Amino acid sequence: MRIGVLLLPTDPWPETVAFVQRLERLGYHHVWTYDHLSWQRYADRPWHATYPWLAGVAAATTRIRIGTMVSNLNIRHPLALAKDAATIDHISAGRMTVGLGAAGTGYDATVLGQGQLTAGQRVDRLREAAALIDGLLRGQIRDHSGEYYQVNGAQGMPQCVQRPRLPLAIAAGGDRALRVVAAFGDAWITYGDTTKTDLSIEGTERIVASQRDRLDSHMSSLGRTPSEIDRIYLIGNTEARPLSSADAFQDFAGRYAELGFTDLVFHMPRTDDPVWNEPVEIVELVAEAMLG
Repeated sequence: MRIGVLLLPTDPWPETVAFVQRLERLGYHHVWTYDHLSWQRYADRPWHATYPWLAGVAAATTRIRIGTMVSNLNIRHPLALAKDAATIDHISAGRMTVGLGAAGTGYDATVLGQGQLTAGQRVDRLREAAALIDGLLRGQIRDHSGEYYQVNGAQGMPQCVQRPRLPLAIAAGGDRALRVVAAFGDAWITYGDTTKTDLSIEGTERIVASQRDRLDSHMSSLGRTPSEIDRIYLIGNTEARPLSSADAFQDFAGRYAELGFTDLVFHMPRTDDPVWNEPVEIVELVAEAMLG
């Protein structure tokens, strides 16, 4: 089981570098950040730009993988996204993962003056974006005319360090989005019930098992095997509190390994956050228990 940490891009840069280098020394496998212009309960606080933040993290580390959880299609065109991501893949010597999702509603959905899309439209946009980013990163697309995006004469150089391209980790819970994962994903990201109706421990496990089974079925219909993609569970959006102790985390990891997950990601505890505020020492305790 690989373990990663999600850092909010809100802290002064020296503190961010210290956090990430600490995680790398402790043996964590990957570090992630959200992709917003401003975010929920941090709307009145500093919030750094995601891709420059990741470029700085790449330059400050040597081993740990980095990625977006997830890149926000409300504010990003696939061509610019692919170019930025490929550049960070070079800065990091091949450690970049692009997390990709349908994006949500709220501030980012309208901040650029665009109209707010329905849930179905956002999934349609995700499919078009995933196909476009996949082709751009492989150097196979120069022109594209779609429902949501236009590309004319794109230059795909330099290509990624990772070949045939850097990994795409696609977030999905509903059936149509899971079909996008099956078609284009190198990894699948979920946190359970995307409607946030059932956040219980048992309900979440039941829901992710159902999502897993549907994903496996969609992959099989495309001639792909389930082992071809990693399965990433994002902790922190349900009633489960595996960061209460190292033993609790080990138990949680064991249950999700049985569900077929290859990776867990938790939010970096923060004393100033009303939700993710476990004692910061748990970062070391989890590392000793799981990564030693």
